[in-house]
Amino acid sequence: MTNKTGPTNPYLKKLIENLKRKSLELKAPIWKDMAEKLSKSTRQRIEVNLSDIERNVSDGETILVPGVVLSTGNLTKKVNVSAWKFSKTVEEKIKSSNGKTMTIEKLLKENPKGSNVKIIS
Repeated sequence: MTNKTGPTNPYLKKLIENLKRKSLELKAPIWKDMAEKLSKSTRQRIEVNLSDIERNVSDGETILVPGVVLSTGNLTKKVNVSAWKFSKTVEEKIKSSNGKTMTIEKLLKENPKGSNVKIIS
């Protein structure tokens, strides 16, 4: 039987702690939910393709991915995407559709309550 150790990446550990703290401080459950999803093992972490984003969001929305955004598919909508990681080409594709990419920390700073943010997982 193996012991569950959680993430080993120090940056990810710090992010998870920060999200939990902000969730309590601001009474914003979205950040606790993100912390729990990011705490999962690597194999259980979420991967979202651009085609998934294209299908599930509307123009102008801000979305949050508790994992990695991959570049499979195309994006025609102007959306703001926040995620743990982005593949190299996905940032270019999002910017070419007049969208914006940002880290989860930046979204937390810009929108501390997490209002009007759609989670894609």
